[in-house]
Amino acid sequence: MDSPLISVIIPIYMIDRYIGICIESIINQTYKKLEIILVDDGSKDRCPEICDLYAKKDNRIKVIHIPNGGLVSARKAGLQQSNGEYISYVDGDDWVGSGFIEDLYTVADTNGTDIVCAGFTRDLFSKSASFLNSEPLGIYEGENLRNLWKSMISHGSYYRPGISTYVWNKLFKRDILFDPQSRVDSRISIGEDGAVIYPALMKCKKVAVINNVAYHYRQREDSMLKQSAGYGTEAQKLRYLYEYMSNWSKDTDADLNLRTQVIDYVLSIAIIRSGGRLLQDDYSTFDAAYYNKAVVIYSAGTFGQQLVNRFLESGHCDIVAWIDDDYWEYRRCCLDVDPVESIVGKQFDYILIASVDSAVAETVLSRLADLGVSREKMLTITVPEDKEQLLGRFLDVKAIKTEEEKNKRGMLSHV
Repeated sequence: MDSPLISVIIPIYMIDRYIGICIESIINQTYKKLEIILVDDGSKDRCPEICDLYAKKDNRIKVIHIPNGGLVSARKAGLQQSNGEYISYVDGDDWVGSGFIEDLYTVADTNGTDIVCAGFTRDLFSKSASFLNSEPLGIYEGENLRNLWKSMISHGSYYRPGISTYVWNKLFKRDILFDPQSRVDSRISIGEDGAVIYPALMKCKKVAVINNVAYHYRQREDSMLKQSAGYGTEAQKLRYLYEYMSNWSKDTDADLNLRTQVIDYVLSIAIIRSGGRLLQDDYSTFDAAYYNKAVVIYSAGTFGQQLVNRFLESGHCDIVAWIDDDYWEYRRCCLDVDPVESIVGKQFDYILIASVDSAVAETVLSRLADLGVSREKMLTITVPEDKEQLLGRFLDVKAIKTEEEKNKRGMLSHV
């Protein structure tokens, strides 16, 4: 029996430094029956030329040039032009190991699965770390698949997904993916992968969760640095995500708790993108005991960066240190971050652990205790039982933007 055609869709925008490595990794896959669709999303750098050059070199490559419309519309355009029985996505600044597609296809073919969910490897400059899904490895069908749906978006305690939100570390049957990808609101630009993945999983009769980590997600300098502008614009984008996923969840069985899972998902992103602070009603996801105190911020990721930004805006406390295990990587991005061990002997009142994942937070608490930090000085986020009400406050775009404008005028008046 002939091997089926697999379409690999690569959305591309302003990444001419990386796209060659990505395309080469697909060309050199051990699985050869590929349709490689390069979607140039209106790039103004050399990406269009590079794509056209590769199309001349390999007849499996098809190039689509479209006006810039964002990641969702680029993926839609690629999917519309695809002919494969299976679909794989690879982001244009990432790359995959040579056996990645063959391994996922072998699992799908052997077990008759509709989606194969792999892990991934994060490449942060010279460091790499591998991650798997929270749900156990295995083949899910029948009642086991139904149980997977109950925790695929929010797995256990707040907040960790059961199945990673990313579209790029998975292999889909085209007929499973087509409708969820085609329907998703193109205005969604935060959490857009989850708006496709979870509706697609609900269409499956059989799903595989495997331990392949040959997808290499490249964390670039510009992706590490988060905008320091106000949260209001982010809140509007999150409203699009929440409205879309909330409407989708209404048509699902109540016992799957998908609406509750969606709230967890969007609220976790809102906390991260806002730094867990709502200036309009002086709310913090951390215990307010740190107000007007000397604090240390643990984590320089998106949550930590936005937390620092909000404190600089509000003057709520004195930041005496900012720490992260990957401190030197963030220093390369010109962020004033120090190693975790630097807090030994430093005077502070509280350490704020900027993570929405309780399992990660517990690991950090243990490590800080080993460094001699008192548990009373460590603060993790607290999420009230009424998460829907809290999410409403985080998505109150008008109130958020009004407060941001007031703060902006206040800062200008002091210049």
